[in-house]
Amino acid sequence: MAEKVKINRTALEQLLTIRDSGETNMFAFNTVQRIAYERDFYELVEWMEEHKDEYGALIMYGADEETEE
Repeated sequence: MAEKVKINRTALEQLLTIRDSGETNMFAFNTVQRIAYERDFYELVEWMEEHKDEYGALIMYGADEETEE
């Protein structure tokens, strides 16, 4: 099984808010990032920019939540 992806708590909560809205398919990277930007979820936007290669694994396998805020 693949390793869970590290993401900070704030960015994870923002991602889950978008997921729970049902507004888009979570595999639609650009759309998720646009929604995050529109909602002022800048921590998530920044995380997505820095971890493009890990985003799919995050959606597939979940998060190994970091303790930093």
